[in-house]
Amino acid sequence: MKLEGSCYCGKVKFRCISHTPYPYMRCYCSICRKTAGGGGYAINIMAERNSLSIEGEEHINSFHPRTDDPDHPGQTKESPGKRYFCKHCGTALWGYDERWPQWFYPHASCIDTPLPTPPATEHIMLDFKAPWVEPQIQSKDTQYERYPDQSIEDWHKARGLYQEN
Repeated sequence: MKLEGSCYCGKVKFRCISHTPYPYMRCYCSICRKTAGGGGYAINIMAERNSLSIEGEEHINSFHPRTDDPDHPGQTKESPGKRYFCKHCGTALWGYDERWPQWFYPHASCIDTPLPTPPATEHIMLDFKAPWVEPQIQSKDTQYERYPDQSIEDWHKARGLYQEN
């Protein structure tokens, strides 16, 4: 699926291809809720890194955030991934992790193309949610204290939602 996205002020616009465009996963980790959220979580999708086309790249900044360290409660460690955002309006654009160089993870909130409605929602990293957050979990949804075993690609394929073109 061809996706177009932009920042709030319009200085950054991008296009990409996603075979996994359903915004089904709500992440409650400290990185997502603090850098892309507002409601206590963020929704990321996955797209092909080699399809990324950017207008206004000079308006983008990035950083390596710190994340909760699951092995040492109450401590943080540097995330191997980077977060990209508009340096003018602060819009969170996407995440990228060199461990998976073929993909990047646009935030669903900055996608301008209508996205398909997921058949269910997965709530992940609930061990790290803010205490004030009450996830709106429906009976068809699943919950995970940390990451689920199933990848974004596998989730789409298992439900017949993977889009070849």
